[in-house]
Amino acid sequence: MAPRNYWLDLFTYETWQEFLAAGGDVSGFRQAKWKTVQQIKPGDFLMCYLTGVSRFIGVLQVESQAFQDTKLIWGREPFPARVRVRIVVQLTPETAVPVLELREVLSIFRGDQESRGYWTGFVRSSPSKWKETDGEAVVKAIQAAKTNPIERPFDPAKLAYRPKGFPSKLGTVTVPGPEPQPSTTAPEKETNAHLEIQWLLAKLGNDMGLDVWVARNDRNREYGGKKFSDLPRLKADLPIQFDDATNNTIELIDVLWLQKHSIVAAFEIESTTSIYSGLLRMSDLISMQPNLNIPLFIVAPDERRDKVVAEVNRPTFSKLTPPMYEVCRFLPFSTLRTEVSHVGKYVQHLKSDFIEELAESCEIEET
Repeated sequence: MAPRNYWLDLFTYETWQEFLAAGGDVSGFRQAKWKTVQQIKPGDFLMCYLTGVSRFIGVLQVESQAFQDTKLIWGREPFPARVRVRIVVQLTPETAVPVLELREVLSIFRGDQESRGYWTGFVRSSPSKWKETDGEAVVKAIQAAKTNPIERPFDPAKLAYRPKGFPSKLGTVTVPGPEPQPSTTAPEKETNAHLEIQWLLAKLGNDMGLDVWVARNDRNREYGGKKFSDLPRLKADLPIQFDDATNNTIELIDVLWLQKHSIVAAFEIESTTSIYSGLLRMSDLISMQPNLNIPLFIVAPDERRDKVVAEVNRPTFSKLTPPMYEVCRFLPFSTLRTEVSHVGKYVQHLKSDFIEELAESCEIEET
């Protein structure tokens, strides 16, 4: 008997519901994946991964060779490269298995892949063939979750459909629509939100024992009666010396976390409608210092999640080396606020890379 292969099968919440409504007996992929789909054989397992919430929601067993069909099953795209399947295990979004709970058993987290977020590259395109040991571990975890379900809360907004990607010579890119007009009361509210988040990030880094940099034009400001300049670990000068253009760009980034003489995280806060000035600074930094391997974060309101992802995947940012979506992650306001309220007494024991686990990849999933 031929060995079973394990394949990742990506679903949005919308396409998962459409798959079930159509009978749950056909899984499809984009035409561009036809060559890969032809490698899937009867008996193979498809591990169903729910994007947005980053959880494994089911296991499908392949029941046929690959075939082509344009009969409409999914609403947004035909996904004509198909295989017939049988549902082996089906979970709910609440009981689905978070991929991060499998970090101790999956090879995609080994080395520095977890701390740098490289593991996300393994869950961005389907079908993709996984190692047998990883596939077996995922299936075992999904089966255990079916037998002993554990409900894990999540933000329902994360189930929303992600921005649509378009193929191009640069890879998958987005074409964002026109900007909405800001309300007349927005400026003061957005300024307060920006200061609040900037203070939370600066205070969090300070309490973790890291040195902190606040944008040079903001360091004399205060939030809630607390001055940035009163933070014990606030740096008066940046220790890193680049060319003048790079130094001037770095000095204007909203918040930096530093350890000794190295930047360990850079944060741009975007509470304005355009979500653009911070991205341009990040873009300048990547262009001028492509080998500067530090995590970059766009911190923005939850409701702007899709807007941030769409902007990061614009052609102008996708052609950078490396592409911005590979090094820049989205951190929602609500996640930061919640985490700051929970870390409490153990904040001094946290390492800087814990923030990457809270943030979300900005890559466009290729279902």
